[in-house]
Amino acid sequence: MRLLLLNVGPIATLASGDVNQPLTGQDMSDVDALCLPGGNGIYVESGIISKLDDSEGLSHEFGKQNTDSLTVIDCNGKAIIPGFVDSHTHLLWDGDRADEMTLRLSGLSYADIAAQGGGIQKTVNSTRLATMDRLIQLGGKRIARAAGLGTTTMECKSGYGLSVDSELKLLEACNRLAIESQIDIHSTWLGAHDVPKDATCDQYVESLISDQLPKVAEQGLAKYSDVFCEPGWFTLEQTEQIVQAAKEYNIPSRLHVDEFVDGNGLQLASDLGAVSGDHVGHSSSQARASAANTGTMQTFLPGTPYILGHDLELPLRECVENQWQFSLATDFNPNCRSLSIPFVGSLATHRLGLNPLEALVAVTRNPATTLISSSEGELAGSLREGGPADLLILDSNYIDSWCQMPGDNPISSTIKSGSIV
Repeated sequence: MRLLLLNVGPIATLASGDVNQPLTGQDMSDVDALCLPGGNGIYVESGIISKLDDSEGLSHEFGKQNTDSLTVIDCNGKAIIPGFVDSHTHLLWDGDRADEMTLRLSGLSYADIAAQGGGIQKTVNSTRLATMDRLIQLGGKRIARAAGLGTTTMECKSGYGLSVDSELKLLEACNRLAIESQIDIHSTWLGAHDVPKDATCDQYVESLISDQLPKVAEQGLAKYSDVFCEPGWFTLEQTEQIVQAAKEYNIPSRLHVDEFVDGNGLQLASDLGAVSGDHVGHSSSQARASAANTGTMQTFLPGTPYILGHDLELPLRECVENQWQFSLATDFNPNCRSLSIPFVGSLATHRLGLNPLEALVAVTRNPATTLISSSEGELAGSLREGGPADLLILDSNYIDSWCQMPGDNPISSTIKSGSIV
């Protein structure tokens, strides 16, 4: 099937330079290099952008009417941007922890709630009981919601099983969803999310390395590994053991680090060559510089401190000013139940000092470089001839509108691989 978009408004191509690399510093807001003015059109064939050219010329070449093999959309001046790449989600879990809001307001911390039987362990108990069909049903509904909000590529973690069978079940569900879904799903093994109640932390780390990880690798369904590297959960030493063990199976890492305090987690992620260090709200400037030098992506998750009632003090402007690569993602989980990248963009622009184009780069091109290697094909996250037709038609004539409607949906249409989702 072919698709022709005519009378397009401004287009955020984000395609300057080497699209296999993230953008940093002033390059993230270079309108002349990253955007095209209105009046163009996009012709898509076999899921790939074949031509990006003057709208009138494309209409003469391919026509203006729908046919059996061509769908024509008159965009009426609406802006177009790349599809969102959500590089950090806990998509699959069952249960309900809505009661924890009152506990937080009463003064209990994340760790306090966990100690009382809430938090991750409460979700684990519910998720272990969920059938495969139930997980597929939950995941499918969540993916549909995310796609409606503009996400065309998503990372999906396990982590709410904390046992061999349950973690394998979550990864199998994730990969079944990847086959069935219209959007791209990339799976991450997060067996080291917490410690099950029937083991000490040292015992569980040993079982992760000697039992769970080999079976995950044999299953061949986890593209990445992850560890919740925070004081009170997994130590730097334990995190390194798990990451090094995963490397032996050619499974690279994406790590939860420095969410609550500076525990030197981002520095460790950098030292270990992790693909990304996520949360990173309390990391030191030295660790951020180190991550930039080693190519470890800092991934900020502003929805989480917002939901937890913490101050929004993420150093996004510091990253821009120092030309440190960074991304933004939702961190969808039982505590932060938002799959809206536009809401993340709203926090980044309304509260954290990014301009809309910088924020757009951080939810498209930059995270795409951490999820899809160039050896796997053309990267998503930018719009260019020969690249995938993962794009969003906005409900506005302005590119900046993508993140200016908190609580509402700025997306008119989501298009994945040339098909309307």
